[in-house]
Amino acid sequence: MEREVTRRGVIELGMGAALAIPAAGAMADAAQAQQKSPGSVGYAVVGLGKLSIGQILPALKRTKNAHLAALVSGSPEKAKRLAAEYGLPETAIYSYDTFDSIAKDPNIQVVYIVLPNSMHADFTVRAFKAGKHVLCEKPMAVTLAECERMIAAGKAANRQLMIAYRCQYEPVNVTAMQIMRKGTLGTPRLVSAVMGKQTDLSDPSDVWRLDMAMSGGGALADMGIYGINATRYLLLEEPVEVRGWARTDRNDPRFKTVDDLIAWQMRFPSGAIGEGSSCFSQPGTMSWQAIGSDRRMVADPGCFYGGNSLRIVGGKNDPQPQVKEMDQFGNEMNWFADVVRGKSPNVSPGEEGLQDMRIIHAIQQSVANGGASVKIAGGYRRAYDPATTVGIRTSV
Repeated sequence: MEREVTRRGVIELGMGAALAIPAAGAMADAAQAQQKSPGSVGYAVVGLGKLSIGQILPALKRTKNAHLAALVSGSPEKAKRLAAEYGLPETAIYSYDTFDSIAKDPNIQVVYIVLPNSMHADFTVRAFKAGKHVLCEKPMAVTLAECERMIAAGKAANRQLMIAYRCQYEPVNVTAMQIMRKGTLGTPRLVSAVMGKQTDLSDPSDVWRLDMAMSGGGALADMGIYGINATRYLLLEEPVEVRGWARTDRNDPRFKTVDDLIAWQMRFPSGAIGEGSSCFSQPGTMSWQAIGSDRRMVADPGCFYGGNSLRIVGGKNDPQPQVKEMDQFGNEMNWFADVVRGKSPNVSPGEEGLQDMRIIHAIQQSVANGGASVKIAGGYRRAYDPATTVGIRTSV
């Protein structure tokens, strides 16, 4: 039976587009706060759903360059409980109606937006008007016009906008990018990505994902964006053409407005091909493999919150990557804190999020036209390569 969702209830489901895989056990316990560096940046977390409670708030106890400064919630009871747990005064609690008053709070430098996709643009613009920098969950928004409005608002306010592409700051994926740049696999031929999960309408966190108006694309926007983004950063080039196909059982109550399984192909200027799929009716999967003329590289899993792995296949006596896991959300928030402080470049700005949305919309257009080829407008060029800019040290 489909569950009714109130506005406040939807807001409180502010969970990021990934499976709720717990952080690795080897990581420091969330209750042990790390010593903060001088000038640590204060974060206001907007939306206290699964991702915020399970990953973001605990990570802010471990970050060196960032700390929790405020909570924004539609549930006063939840906000008070979490404020007490994380040592915040009640004056650091804001509702969605009082959100704009963060402009008067000097303790907040960054707003981290963890809301359903359809709410990203409005809260990003409001945060910029309040004079704050913005870290926004992916996908960036629902429409291209919303993405462009967010970028323009950041420029007008002279504030930074970063999209929370945590895998661009995560050791397995950064290591994979470094291996690709070294040419270990030979000439890149194919990147294949499979992203999906089993959704359930009795789970409130799935309800807005299965609503086209709120999600902007169901599994493609929620899970497929990982495969699309990974293909782009592994190959370090942009697609010029895409095709897409869908398979959806419209008798399934989960898929009244969104497609279930979407598969796609992307053609790149070098001749490399990207292929992938995203699905909301399969076991939890977030994997990719890159195939070159000499070897292939497999990350399975490759995009979970913890427990990712990487191996090289096809060479003789190849050393295998030895990657030390870290808190992905903490590393991402530390990085953006340094962007705000002028110590690091913005590796995943709004333009990066807009490019993925262009591709997602092109795939949707192709699906609507029976798999017809759709050209991708050129012009986007990544300002910084995460492989060299983020520079996580590895033994390979």
